[in-house]
Amino acid sequence: MRVLARVLLGLGAFLLVAGILALTYAPGMVKKTPLDVDTTTYYAGQAAKAIDNLQIALADSGASMTDVIMTRVLVASSRQEDLVTAWQVVREAFGEHDVPSTLIGVAVLGYSDQLVEVEAIAAVVDPDPPKTS
Repeated sequence: MRVLARVLLGLGAFLLVAGILALTYAPGMVKKTPLDVDTTTYYAGQAAKAIDNLQIALADSGASMTDVIMTRVLVASSRQEDLVTAWQVVREAFGEHDVPSTLIGVAVLGYSDQLVEVEAIAAVVDPDPPKTS
């Protein structure tokens, strides 16, 4: 997934992933993910697609969800129940891996109709570390 690779920055054993949201990626194309009209699914649906994209971005860099050491989840809402709805999807995706996370309600995110954004830091072992002189 080359489009997501542009948002990745490898720093030795750390992988910083920012701006993961509910977009559908395909070669040469970026489009919004169709979401149900029922407002109860907006937050869960966008969180699920953002997590799918996070998993793809991590895998593209040789990492997985168990390598994630921190997340920040941004939710465009002032309603605690909306934050909890998005958070439950994120938390479930990590399963037994209890990653430290920050859940933040914000007024607005960057794209029209964007409700959820995920940032993550992963610690991965570099099998071929750079040689120093």
